[in-house]
Amino acid sequence: MACEATAYARAGLIGNPSDGYFGKTISILVRDFAAKVTLYENPEIEIVPSFQDRMRYSSMQDLTRDVVNNGYYGGIRLMKAAIRKFQEYCEVHRIDLPQRNFSIRYRSTIPRRLGLAGSSALVTATLRCLMEFYDLEIPKEQLPNLILSVETEELDIAAGLQDRVIQVYEGVVYMDFNKELMDRQGHGHYEYLDPGLLPPLFIAYREDLGEGSETIHQSVRDRWLEGDPEVRAAMKDFASYAEQARDLLLAGRGRDIGPLMDKNFDRRCSIFKVAPENVAMVRLARSLGAHAKLAGSGGAVIGTYDDEAVYARLEIAMAESGIRVFKPQLLPEPS
Repeated sequence: MACEATAYARAGLIGNPSDGYFGKTISILVRDFAAKVTLYENPEIEIVPSFQDRMRYSSMQDLTRDVVNNGYYGGIRLMKAAIRKFQEYCEVHRIDLPQRNFSIRYRSTIPRRLGLAGSSALVTATLRCLMEFYDLEIPKEQLPNLILSVETEELDIAAGLQDRVIQVYEGVVYMDFNKELMDRQGHGHYEYLDPGLLPPLFIAYREDLGEGSETIHQSVRDRWLEGDPEVRAAMKDFASYAEQARDLLLAGRGRDIGPLMDKNFDRRCSIFKVAPENVAMVRLARSLGAHAKLAGSGGAVIGTYDDEAVYARLEIAMAESGIRVFKPQLLPEPS
């Protein structure tokens, strides 16, 4: 028996990074990039490395480029942690798994360490494969919590629920992570939004800006836990931007969310150390008549534009700066 599962990249439209701090966000699934996991029955448990886990290089310079762009870790640790958490989930819920072993491998086209949720996509696809292989259904509203625990509990990575929710629910989702709600029901309020309500969107990224989200988020996480009033106020502001954007979208005023996206980025810069190259991407987009903010932790931005003339200027200017830009694919391709 063979199983295959796919999870796609995501972009935080607005409100991030308040998802890890009981805030509110709107996120979109980006089908242009995906992580695919294949699992089939095997005498032993085997995790097969992919190219991203390579250990052979043509030179020290080649090794250095790989480390700068991709870090020291590939997907093996994520898959291993996902398998362990899956077994732990089954033990806690007293689910007896049949004695079956498997070989599992992955491939991913999601640009790494650019804030497009490549890590959580790999974990999501791995857990989907395990669920199919063992004929087990984890409730949809609980699955993002399990995916998040793989990174936060097993690998000690600071992260929030946004990425996992959008990769499980897909489409366009407004998320409310109110603490009282989370404590009461164990998950947030997740509301689908019609993609047709969105304004024209673009995503731009630089492949040479890779940095792990754990590095970016940890200091702010520490300040939050210490009760830093500036961080606490910023998280409330991020959440308010998402709530206002939702109301505008539902009122048919999607083109009016651009200034809120600008506010989201500017507020982020007030509490995070944002790389100069990320700031430059946002400023370049704004100088051409677009609105823009970080899509995640950094390396990629998401923005809105008024018309095709603006997008054409974006394509030219971004290319001249070594930046890739594209219109995200939000819906499945027609079958």
